[in-house]
Amino acid sequence: MKITQIRNATQIITYAGRRFLIDPMLAAKDAYPGFPGTARAEIRNPMVDLPFDVETILDVDAIIVTHTHDDHWDRAAIERIGKDKPIYVQNDSDADLLRSQGFHNLTVMTENSRFGDVQLSKTHGGQHGTDRAYAVPELAERLGEACGVVFRHPDEKTLFIAGDTIWRADVAAELQKQQPDVVVLNAGYAHIIGFGPIIMGQEDVLNVHFLLPQARIVATHMEAINHCLLTRSALREYADANQMSDVLSIPQDGETVIF
Repeated sequence: MKITQIRNATQIITYAGRRFLIDPMLAAKDAYPGFPGTARAEIRNPMVDLPFDVETILDVDAIIVTHTHDDHWDRAAIERIGKDKPIYVQNDSDADLLRSQGFHNLTVMTENSRFGDVQLSKTHGGQHGTDRAYAVPELAERLGEACGVVFRHPDEKTLFIAGDTIWRADVAAELQKQQPDVVVLNAGYAHIIGFGPIIMGQEDVLNVHFLLPQARIVATHMEAINHCLLTRSALREYADANQMSDVLSIPQDGETVIF
């Protein structure tokens, strides 16, 4: 298994000989305004350039879109990705949206979806924000649903991509159920003003380590979007202080980690 960090939550997963692109955000630096109502909204997105050209990034067998927020599925991705590329989505609503954008080779993930001989299981229990945020109807609609995915193959370690979620009991239960060897966490601690985090932060990474002490953890969704407040260096310092650096990878954009 190889995990190549592209930018933000965009990664290329090489798994059982197949290449999967996760959550493509392909725009040039500063293409979009910051997300309104979030931390540091005056900063434009994305904050950094892609580490590779788009053609290289799109040289994959399939794409997984965990949800369709602009920092996971943007206008540049819609324009540049081939309309017949196999794409896996979380639900019928996202499938309808992508179909309206011209894509037609779509699969709604279940617990037993497959791409060739790779099993792709949609995760359950995630929540893209706090209960406080979801108590506000307009904000709940804006945050929506987001999923993760579990990769399985007889010749590979089990990989759990958590997606955009905070740490909560249902996420812990799903991790306990799946027992992954490698866990990818969106750990940039993105914040909505007045409502708190909408993805994980450093203490949540530690909680995953406590739950699955033998698992390797990869931190992503950092240093690319205005509302992500946790930096790589701060997470590394926290990991060192909590003696979990040996199980935690925090790849730079363009870096590949191998398991």
